Amino acid sequence: MKKILCIVVFLIPLRVQAQVDFSTFFVNQTLRIDYFHTGDAKTEVFALDKIYRQGEWAGNPGNCIQPFELGMYKVFVYDVASNNLIYTKGYSSIFAEYQTTGPALKGVKRTCHESVLIPCPKRKFLLVIEKRDGQNILAPVFTQVIDPADYHIITESPLRKGDDVIQVVNNGDPHRKVDLVILAEGYRGDEKEKFKKDLAYYSNLFFSTEPYKSRKDLFNLYGVFCISEDSGTDEPRQGIYKNTRFGSSFNAFDLDRYCLDEDNKSIRDAAASVPYDAILIMVNKDRYGGGGIYNWQTVFCTGSPWKDYVFLHELGHAFAGLGDEYFSSPVAYENFFTPGVEPLDPNITALLDTANVKWKKYLSPGIPVPTEWGKTKFDSLNHRIASLNEEMTKSLEMMRQAGASFEAREEKKSECLHRLENTNRQLNDFINNHPLRDKVGVFEGANYMSTGFYRPTIMSLMHKFNGDDRSFGIVNEQAIIEAIQYYTAD
Repeated sequence: MKKILCIVVFLIPLRVQAQVDFSTFFVNQTLRIDYFHTGDAKTEVFALDKIYRQGEWAGNPGNCIQPFELGMYKVFVYDVASNNLIYTKGYSSIFAEYQTTGPALKGVKRTCHESVLIPCPKRKFLLVIEKRDGQNILAPVFTQVIDPADYHIITESPLRKGDDVIQVVNNGDPHRKVDLVILAEGYRGDEKEKFKKDLAYYSNLFFSTEPYKSRKDLFNLYGVFCISEDSGTDEPRQGIYKNTRFGSSFNAFDLDRYCLDEDNKSIRDAAASVPYDAILIMVNKDRYGGGGIYNWQTVFCTGSPWKDYVFLHELGHAFAGLGDEYFSSPVAYENFFTPGVEPLDPNITALLDTANVKWKKYLSPGIPVPTEWGKTKFDSLNHRIASLNEEMTKSLEMMRQAGASFEAREEKKSECLHRLENTNRQLNDFINNHPLRDKVGVFEGANYMSTGFYRPTIMSLMHKFNGDDRSFGIVNEQAIIEAIQYYTAD
């Protein structure tokens, strides 16, 4: 296996990170390359599906080479005639997450449909997809020479009858703006007005939150009303299945709150109605849940008391590659990190070098590294909340099975909720009145791990919902700003 890999690497041209003249190598169109991605934790195979030549390229012609390293995979495009590297971009995928789950580790194979989008080259090019290993080192996993003049490349319009494009914000040239598209998922044809209302709500939420608020003029935002046969989404644990446009479902990787959309082709076809840099999928369901995958999809549901948090949090993952700063919630991953390796996420560190923390320039003056913050108390309160929730669920089920009256069960539920409310109040008081709340430090607990990983602030939108506090914190904001500049700066 190692010998084969060495041959592939040898055939790939040297990477010269020079400025790329867009007009020399590309035309102003989008080339969408679809492929099937199959495997388990130890193996993966790529198989080319179809290639599409579509509308205007939405990316920044001045940033053909991505200036930062994020994502499990990275696409490289080489001009065959000159051997020049002319385009790169990192991304992650549902398949990459699947590889870290229990079934994949047991050898159960799965297939995902995926796409990479590149500006359309003028002449024959070499497409290379590379993947990071446990040390975050890239190595090729797929190569393909493609001729953009090949008549097999599909040029038909992806538009479907009934799809309706709504331009929410138009600030001009897609090449110098971040182009966002919000797709309707789980909306019937008679729910168009609800879609418009939801679209307005989340557009306003987005532009009322920093660092987006002060940079509104750098965005174009579209909504695409896509009709589903049924309203809502799949909820497998509840035995609920809906016929929706993009096949959204809770219980992704057997995690009940995790909602993803897996019909890649339908999603890409609908999004291609407009120039887009990022896809957001709005699920017509009043329930807590969603998901965010870097440079792929942001999924959020339109209801629940935590809907604002879910929208902003998941977009942080998908748009800026931010990591999760929480560490006390259950996740589906079993083999996600390599000890002793610094994660790529800009807001997470393994603290391998205490003198050179990745957000060193933002550290509050005089703050110790690592930073003591009362984690034992925080953990105790979180454990108490989890125990009370479990106790309430079990008690109510036992009462139901024993034939207790509705009134008796409601009384028990009220009693449990009262205790939960008191504990939640204590946790919120701990956070809101914390002496380090507004400080940037190195706080242990992040990346789903209670120990060994650290985050920059006590609390942020990448950690947990905290009432009306909708702050990413300066470290996360700077990562988002870098992403915005990647799409917009000259």
